[in-house]
Amino acid sequence: MPSTPKKPVVIVTRKLPDVVETRMRELFETRLNESDNPMTQAELVQAAKVADVLVPTVTDRIDRAVLTQAGPQLRLIANFGTGVDNVDLDTARNRGILVTNTPGVLTEDTADMTMALILAVPRRITEGAAYLRNPSTKWSGWSPTWMLGHRIYGKRLGIIGMGRIGQAVARRARAFGLQIHYHNRRRVSEALEADLEATYWESLDQMLTRVDIVSVNCPHTPATYHLLSARRLKLLKPTAYVVNTSRGEVIDENELARLLESGSISGAGLDVFEHEPSVNPRLLASERVVALPHMSSATIEGRIDMGEKVIINIKAFADGHAPPDRVHPAML
Repeated sequence: MPSTPKKPVVIVTRKLPDVVETRMRELFETRLNESDNPMTQAELVQAAKVADVLVPTVTDRIDRAVLTQAGPQLRLIANFGTGVDNVDLDTARNRGILVTNTPGVLTEDTADMTMALILAVPRRITEGAAYLRNPSTKWSGWSPTWMLGHRIYGKRLGIIGMGRIGQAVARRARAFGLQIHYHNRRRVSEALEADLEATYWESLDQMLTRVDIVSVNCPHTPATYHLLSARRLKLLKPTAYVVNTSRGEVIDENELARLLESGSISGAGLDVFEHEPSVNPRLLASERVVALPHMSSATIEGRIDMGEKVIINIKAFADGHAPPDRVHPAML
């Protein structure tokens, strides 16, 4: 009888939905993190020494120090997440390790949360909710001049990064009557621009001076680190709002906090932060900020879809095929 092919050893760094973990156990020699406590660097190094496939999440730093100690059998890092800024891609490539991600499955969830923040900050939704829940305050009823915010209808939305998520945000924003402006590395097609009624700005600086709301939807790369720098943040109108559901490192948080404190920017909706899980206390202290704990992609449907993508990538690799969501070209 022919021997049964050996299942790859797959180490998962965080707790995933049960249905995903069950399927992974059926298909692979899977070692799970049932505690869901983030692995230390030493634990990541140990995992890299024995795994054929490592399944990290966006909070795991798979850096050079980890990868240079990886065993020769580690051939695939199947990242549970769309962004791969947590993985040292150059070192992975130099060691012949494939990296995959989970693109596309979080687009609608992230765009929903972006739109929620675009609404929540100008309309002061969280302030109103907190007021009613505060036992030390007593609501005296409706007043024509109390808790006034700003309408978003007719305002200009500047989207930084017109990829899948940026386009999904634009479609939602159009339905709310916002005018769509965008800055992107490459201009999108004329047909897409016409469909979104979007205005392209090659110069990010020029766009920032004109828009009322900025939505950050670009990935974090060396080129986008502090893309919204202190200089660029100062270009915004005092009535402008900043929304970020991408990566915290794209914004100079200290300068953003300073401008919010001085009233030079009207408000911010932030789902991500520069030094997660630490959050700048100046941002948390500001009533101008709606702060969320990195939950824009947090739907059970989205997490299961991510897990299915990871499984497909591992299964293709184990069967000797090119994984469909490779970040690097095939090295099989």
